[in-house]
Amino acid sequence: MLLGACAGGLGWGIRGQYGHETGAMLAGLLVSLVLTFLLAPHGPSSAVARAVAWGTIAMGFGGSMTYGQTVGLTQDATLVGNHAALAWGLLGLAIKGGLWIGFAGAFLGLGLGGNRYRPGELLTLMLGLLALSALGIWVLNEPYDPTRKILPWIYFSDDWRWEPGADLKPRREVWGGFLFAWVGLVAYLHWVRRDALAPRLAFWGLLGGAIGFPAGQCLQAFHAWNPGLFQSGFGARLEPVINWWNFMETAFGALMGALLGLGLGLNRTRLRFDETPETPWPVPGELALLAVHLGLLVTVEFLSVGWVDEVYDFGLCLGVLPVVGVAAGRWWPWLMLGPITLLPIAGKTLRNLAYEQATLPLPVGWILYVIIPLTATTWAAVWLANRRASPARAGSWLGPVLLANTWLYFALNFAFFQFPWPWQTWTTRTPNALIYTACALALTAAVWRCRPRNLS
Repeated sequence: MLLGACAGGLGWGIRGQYGHETGAMLAGLLVSLVLTFLLAPHGPSSAVARAVAWGTIAMGFGGSMTYGQTVGLTQDATLVGNHAALAWGLLGLAIKGGLWIGFAGAFLGLGLGGNRYRPGELLTLMLGLLALSALGIWVLNEPYDPTRKILPWIYFSDDWRWEPGADLKPRREVWGGFLFAWVGLVAYLHWVRRDALAPRLAFWGLLGGAIGFPAGQCLQAFHAWNPGLFQSGFGARLEPVINWWNFMETAFGALMGALLGLGLGLNRTRLRFDETPETPWPVPGELALLAVHLGLLVTVEFLSVGWVDEVYDFGLCLGVLPVVGVAAGRWWPWLMLGPITLLPIAGKTLRNLAYEQATLPLPVGWILYVIIPLTATTWAAVWLANRRASPARAGSWLGPVLLANTWLYFALNFAFFQFPWPWQTWTTRTPNALIYTACALALTAAVWRCRPRNLS
């Protein structure tokens, strides 16, 4: 639980700088890596790599659910003191957070329960989840016509019932779609596939998110509701250097990582692996699928093409090709552990530091933050795919891959933070950077202390 909390707090806290679906994926990667490192080191490499990749992908699904105005219900100046708005906002965060992490738990369990999920089956499943999400949005998130002040009957963003007469811009909510899709996923895994692990991890993920998101937000709400505590004494010294939003994200990540760790730990006797020989797709087909996904990913993250944004900016749509690719390909699982997850983070770091802040020349930024990291992780993925295929045990590479990703994302975020060294004048980035340092050091110590043996 402690190491899951370190991985989740570090990953989700860093996600705060990068946002949305692809930012959440790095948290999914770190949590999935640390849990499999501790609990599944004797599993076959290919199976464990698929599980980590699926956990990484699914952690990004929930990034499509708007939550900024839900957070606002608990802390906006005009609503401070309104206990009904506070309770409603926290309920909304519990629902959205639970669904967000619930998908990650389910898909992490897909690769750890001993069932073989074929590419065609997963494609059908993902399309079914998209259909259920459309139905759920229609049932629970309609009608939506803010120009006429018509909103869904269950609505967790800013609403005129909380601020009558105010000039509001209510957000489009889609949590109902994710609720229908999550229920459909769990039903399929439990009653159709008889999977003994994935549905249980889906519920542990639901619990982790449902507790973690509102509990983390309580830190921010406490600050907003008690301004007097931060106007004198120790609170006044603390106030200028605390980023309360980032503390909320870090706390959310720590709690969801701890509870996913508890859930997998309690169900460790259900860990199973199908070790029958695999037949991956032909390399040209796998590379074609990869090219399509990367093209759409780069477009939706860094360009503005209307139809691509409409389709690929929805978490479940974004996950279709990767979920199928991980099941079908020899290279896909390893590439998800490296360059595919890294690409949006590296690109956003470059954009912020070299284009928006202009803190370094463009060629230097491209080399430091994009070319070197992507080249190194691509080389490592190819090497692992060639050298660590079944029957090699996952423990032979999980530790180094966890360490490499931990310090890579820590370094990119530290640069994004403008290098807040603790011996320099503190900024609002310094306390979070110190927490991330402690988390990274704890994970490093764990890899050294808990490295598995007898993996032949």
